[in-house]
Amino acid sequence: MSQQPPPDDRPAADAHAAGDAPDAPGVIRWERDPDDGSGAGVVTLVLDDPARTANTMNPDFTAALTAAVDRLEAERDTITGVIVTSGKPTFFAGGDLRRLVGIGPDRAGEIFDGAMTIKRALRRLETLGRPVVAAMNGSALGGGYEIALACHHRLLLDTPGCRVGLPEVTLGLLPGTGGVVRSVRLLGITGALSTLLLEGRRYRPSRALELGLVDGVVDDPAELLSRARAWIAAHPDARQPWDAPDHRIPGGAPSDPGPAALLPTLPALLAARTGGAPAPAPHAILAAAVEGAAVDIESAQIIESRYFTSLVTGPVAPHMIRALFFDRRTVEAGARRPAGVPEHPVTRAAVLGAGMMGAGIAHVLARAGIEVVLKDLDAGRADRGRERCAELTAREVERGRLTAEEREEVLGRLTPTADPADLAGCDAVIEAVVEDPAVKAAALREALPLLAPDALVCTNTSTLPIGALARSVDRPADFLGLHFFSPVERMPLVEIVRGTGTGDEAVARAFDLVRRLRKTPIVVNDARGFFTSRVIGRFLDEGLRMVGEGIAPASIERACLSAGYPTPVLALLDELTLTLPRDIRRAARAAGAGPMDGPDPAERVLERMVEEFGRTGRAAGAGFHEYDGPGGRRLLLWPGLREHFGPAATGSGAGPGAPDPAAGHADPRELRERMLFAESLEAMRALEEGVVESEADATVGSLLGIGFPVWTGGVLRYADGWPTGAAGFLERARELRERYGERFEPPAWLVERVRRGLPVGGPAE
Repeated sequence: MSQQPPPDDRPAADAHAAGDAPDAPGVIRWERDPDDGSGAGVVTLVLDDPARTANTMNPDFTAALTAAVDRLEAERDTITGVIVTSGKPTFFAGGDLRRLVGIGPDRAGEIFDGAMTIKRALRRLETLGRPVVAAMNGSALGGGYEIALACHHRLLLDTPGCRVGLPEVTLGLLPGTGGVVRSVRLLGITGALSTLLLEGRRYRPSRALELGLVDGVVDDPAELLSRARAWIAAHPDARQPWDAPDHRIPGGAPSDPGPAALLPTLPALLAARTGGAPAPAPHAILAAAVEGAAVDIESAQIIESRYFTSLVTGPVAPHMIRALFFDRRTVEAGARRPAGVPEHPVTRAAVLGAGMMGAGIAHVLARAGIEVVLKDLDAGRADRGRERCAELTAREVERGRLTAEEREEVLGRLTPTADPADLAGCDAVIEAVVEDPAVKAAALREALPLLAPDALVCTNTSTLPIGALARSVDRPADFLGLHFFSPVERMPLVEIVRGTGTGDEAVARAFDLVRRLRKTPIVVNDARGFFTSRVIGRFLDEGLRMVGEGIAPASIERACLSAGYPTPVLALLDELTLTLPRDIRRAARAAGAGPMDGPDPAERVLERMVEEFGRTGRAAGAGFHEYDGPGGRRLLLWPGLREHFGPAATGSGAGPGAPDPAAGHADPRELRERMLFAESLEAMRALEEGVVESEADATVGSLLGIGFPVWTGGVLRYADGWPTGAAGFLERARELRERYGERFEPPAWLVERVRRGLPVGGPAE
């Protein structure tokens, strides 16, 4: 039942499960300084659960903390102060998320009581009347940082990967152990919301110190405890700021003139930020922060627990937890990495093509400590690729993610060149030239003879079949697709595409390389569009069809935002450049993989935009939107859309039951469901056909790669989360099929899952 921290130290959110907590005082070790003759001393509480590799907030911990506080109160007169630290590599990993999935409203009382039990223990600790110091010897995220907030002074050891923050919102929850209540009293309402609560940011030690999240940062473990003892000696009467009679919430309470004027605007700002998508956690956080700031701390704790309980027992958080924690952990742990293949690390890699994608790939390779040769046909382009890497690392220095010295080390690992001879000895190559099979084949044929004999050979393509590209290499067992997403430095997913001739060793090496880059790899099989491009293609198609039906483009974009898509469909098409999806469609038809009787309605819109109007997207400064110049800032939707694709221009709609083109708009719910169902059903077909073999890969790929709305829990759990379950989803798909066509036909895979009563999203943990 324990929850382990994932490899990138991404924590579980703070979580509390109910039920009878066993007496487990061994979870917290009681250590007392040697008696100095005064009869009093410092007590150190060492959080060190013997049954787990990381400390988690579970019934054992709750019982141990309660017992420790009982003893502190009983021995208060012999104690000069308390240090809270950890016996694990990290301070505290958060909550045991397995205890939260599958909990329904019928257990709301248990969840609420469990949250209040640990809150009472922490409140007793901070009002003990003795100075309490959190000596955090590693990451303090979620519940770990909430424990630190209940201490009077917070010291943090600067260790590799150490982070501080409250990331609960990223899993659809809110901090349930006083994190909302105390952060508001520490930073103010707007400060807590923006710094800690609504974004779920995690901060490096230096930045945490700048923001006042910790009071000191040290480099040496021994210094951590010595400074804690020194602070206790210097502050014998320490108490929390919010327990002082004259304490005022920074920035003012809700009833004060400033906040009173600002607070009514916050819900509207939050709604604008979420686009109206289902986002119960941010709304609950906002409500708990504001309501809690208007009352005393004990009442605020109750308010926080009520909102926490509503999220745990609601429909969104369980799906997000399953997808973003359990499924992602399953994928990253190597469920699809071929078993029994020993590690064979890449030490020197070649990247062919120094454009935006190639430079981005070179950047993340060099950041991971790998020597990189960045090759282009033109030395100037290769140099510009390195300059792009220099810009990226400069930003990282500005944001505190790299030191100036580390930046120089990264850039020192990059060699731009136009000379093929510089590729000699590279043990991996990633081709990232233009999406043209002939150009890719030529680049690979030039490079392969110069590489190490057992080099890993990769192509970065989003749609081109690996089997066809494999004909250009003489070692198909070493060849596979390595599909990065743009911008490479920010996007966390990489799609590993296995061709029919790809060997297990190549897949394992690629998997290990992606994990070394601190990215999440999914493994899929070869097919046109693979998994991610195939699924997002349905989203793009549906948006284009809507334009062709005469639906107001603004309504389409608003529907995307209210569904939870991070980028509306027409804006995304502009970002991709309209010639790309057009050319993909043409190539598919030429290969017999598309309609042979000419363009479909979506393609006709693309062809007109490109050929008739010369509007190819943001890079050209003109697409579905207007821009303030090539590659510039997006402005308004192009007015010509109404003239050329509006109701008067489109005539009849898409068929019987389609939106009335005379109105130029449609029911927003209908628009949302068309886009969501189109992607979800296509993902199910990909599973049915074996393009993707794992529900976890499908889920993680949809959320981290193509921006499927996170509140759904992914393309598959969207069906499980339908108000009437997967059976209702199936029924709704059939309704959409009758109205809009065969693309909404439910696959046999879904029909069988519903018949057997199985969850569409598959097992999560």
